[in-house]
Amino acid sequence: MNENSTTAATITEEEQRRYEELQQMALDMARAGETTELQKMLEAGMPVNLADEKGNTLLMLASYNENPETTAMLISLGAEIDQRNDRGQTPLGGMAFKGNVEIGRMLIDAGADLQANNGSGMTPLHYARMFGRHEVAELLESRGANYRATVQADEKSSLGGLALRMAEFFIKIRGLFGTSSKKTRS
Repeated sequence: MNENSTTAATITEEEQRRYEELQQMALDMARAGETTELQKMLEAGMPVNLADEKGNTLLMLASYNENPETTAMLISLGAEIDQRNDRGQTPLGGMAFKGNVEIGRMLIDAGADLQANNGSGMTPLHYARMFGRHEVAELLESRGANYRATVQADEKSSLGGLALRMAEFFIKIRGLFGTSSKKTRS
């Protein structure tokens, strides 16, 4: 028997349970933006691409929950930029839905796929347009995202055409009713 198999055989159920608790803590730290504590865990050996039961990685959770410092740290430690969750969404797609331009810049600078299908033929740019994230849409377009490029290539499938029609519909509705990404209060 080699040393690794001996070590693996000596892990108790209690140690396994504790490791699972530590993994959950790491995921919660990414959501909450507890950068320093999470970095210590990663440097101690926690996987940088750790994902929850829905496939959301630490990077997805940090970027979706608008934690720029944590997002930058995860990128610097080599987190997979385009790793998808169980719904096919990338961190850039999650950011486009939420609308954090600073995090968008970080992900794009790290090589995120601007034209990635994030489910049903929707790209990050489609999400930004559909949900009225105008600054994010401008950022994506300024970096080379093309509103029609991926969908046109995918229009042979009904999903690609549907995604384009849905995004265009939401843009028209927003225009008709004068809604924008900024909330107004009386």
